[in-house]
Amino acid sequence: MTTDRDEFDDLRAAMTAATPRPDAGKRAENLRLAQQNFDALQGSRNAARPNPATAPKGLWQGVGEMLKAFTTKGGLTVTTAIVACGVLILTPQGRSVWQDPEFTVTEGDTVLTDQVAGSELAAEERAEDESGLALAAPEPAAAPLAPPPQARSVQPLGEGMDALMAEPAPTAHSDFIELGPDTEAYPSADTNPLKVVVEEPVSTFSIDVDTAAYSVIRNSLNRGTLPPAEAVRVEEMVNYFPYDYPAPDADAAPFRPTISLMPTPWNPDTQLLHIALQGELPAVDDRPPLNLVFLIDTSGSMNDAAKLPLLKQSFRLMLGNLSPEDQVAIVEYAGSAGLVLAPTPAGDRTAILAALDGLGAGGSTNGQGGLEQAYAVAATMAEEGEVSRVILATDGDFNVGLSDPSALEDFIADKRETGTYLSVLGFGRGNLDDATMQALAQNGNGTAAYIDTLNEAQKVLVDQLTGALFPIAGDVKVQVEFNPATVAEYRLIGYETRALNREDFNNDRVDAGELGAGHSVTAIYEITPVGSPARMTDPLRYQPAADAGDSPEIGFLKLRWKEPGEDVSQLIETPILPDMGSAGTEAQFAAAIAGFGQLLRGDTALGDWGWAEAIALANANRGTDPYGYRTEAVQLMRLAESLSAR
Repeated sequence: MTTDRDEFDDLRAAMTAATPRPDAGKRAENLRLAQQNFDALQGSRNAARPNPATAPKGLWQGVGEMLKAFTTKGGLTVTTAIVACGVLILTPQGRSVWQDPEFTVTEGDTVLTDQVAGSELAAEERAEDESGLALAAPEPAAAPLAPPPQARSVQPLGEGMDALMAEPAPTAHSDFIELGPDTEAYPSADTNPLKVVVEEPVSTFSIDVDTAAYSVIRNSLNRGTLPPAEAVRVEEMVNYFPYDYPAPDADAAPFRPTISLMPTPWNPDTQLLHIALQGELPAVDDRPPLNLVFLIDTSGSMNDAAKLPLLKQSFRLMLGNLSPEDQVAIVEYAGSAGLVLAPTPAGDRTAILAALDGLGAGGSTNGQGGLEQAYAVAATMAEEGEVSRVILATDGDFNVGLSDPSALEDFIADKRETGTYLSVLGFGRGNLDDATMQALAQNGNGTAAYIDTLNEAQKVLVDQLTGALFPIAGDVKVQVEFNPATVAEYRLIGYETRALNREDFNNDRVDAGELGAGHSVTAIYEITPVGSPARMTDPLRYQPAADAGDSPEIGFLKLRWKEPGEDVSQLIETPILPDMGSAGTEAQFAAAIAGFGQLLRGDTALGDWGWAEAIALANANRGTDPYGYRTEAVQLMRLAESLSAR
């Protein structure tokens, strides 16, 4: 036995002598490379977005979170070894579960592989490096990691599509997603200021029929938090609701303006000027064939029940309202972009739904590649007399390619000239980039909506589908000139991100909003009559008195618009008179919602008028409310009142 122990001791000594000493410099470099590769797999390469893994202890904390991701029921076993040189190796054990296509990032001596398989990681397993840093024992996860989608096949493509399939559709990877802190972004615009009529008598803006802001606000309130002030766009709240405005005559313009005046609910010494446009609703049977390209974000940030799964359910609702003559194509984008479904007749629901169901989330967000390929596919589908649309569905996290909103605006603005418009649907919270979504929709001549429930999907993609996809008037601009003899001051409530210069009104090259079939648009001014005690500014000492003769006009309304596809605008003009009509239920409810938005933003113009008054005004003017939208708004006001009191 003594001899055996001596031989063992000799062998151990020989192995010790043969083992090289740790190289501190090499270890530091490998740690840096491992951190770099780890960050590259987080689903976002945008350095502006904070990532806890970049903190001093971020590597070990991040690796701990990676290992926690594997501890799912029926999940994966990973044997970990952190050696003295600082190399992190993830070794798959067993072959009993699915194998994801290999995804390897290699730099120097550091390798991270995403080809993982096996059984469950023991909760008590720990790993330590030579300095004694330990990975915390992972806790069981709530849900299993979803397996990647099966390989998809597409039908042979028509002429002109071969180049689009030269690069195969991307495969989904089981990336480890670190959501990190809230990184939502909203358009930045100051609230419209009070204007003095003798100094600035003209107000000009583009119409807005987007509804995303209202849905985001509702989602925040239902989650028990007040929305950030910058997320509140009052005009989108007001225009979220359908209104019973007078429809245009058959032989007139495709929309009809209606003007009314009412005392301001929050200030009896001012008035609200209510301007409404109601678009015609052509017979659905007369609409042209529709070519739709669903551009779907399948990046790792979409791996959430309120994102990709809800997106799939939403598009299912939409398919039932398409005609057999319509066509559908699907492009997905993550680290790269790929054609998932070649142009397919809308009646082939089996093929379309199979392609939708096969989508899985993983990778970073290549917004540029996705947009380029979607427009290329749309170009192959376009036929004379048909309507082509790209519908982008995303959480807005564009972090690869054209991630700068200004660059995206230029790209989309060029593409809209081809006649293919872009609409944007937002899903999920936490990293919602509302600013980019607004830039895309506005420059793509489409609409922006936020979908947080199937009820909202029903409203946007079923009830209002025709209006969202078929414009009846393009580049619609509104200009109001106020009469300084009758109006001292005014302010436009909302439309901050839609403001235009005065000279833009007559410039047909300046883009503006589109009005869809059956859509309505509402704009509200608060005006201060001359001589009212509510006037906030003193008359100028040396300003000559305004002389409008015997005209009782409050102002003059001008509307410019183009027939879809035309380059030259048409003009509608009408004076604004004090007896044009008193505001009815529709205008009163719109005023209540305008007050709701201003309360959420904390505007000081409302004085002592508060939640109780807003709720009472909305309740009294709900009208027939066939879909319950107005009743829901009252409930949201009550919820906001409670949250504001905390």
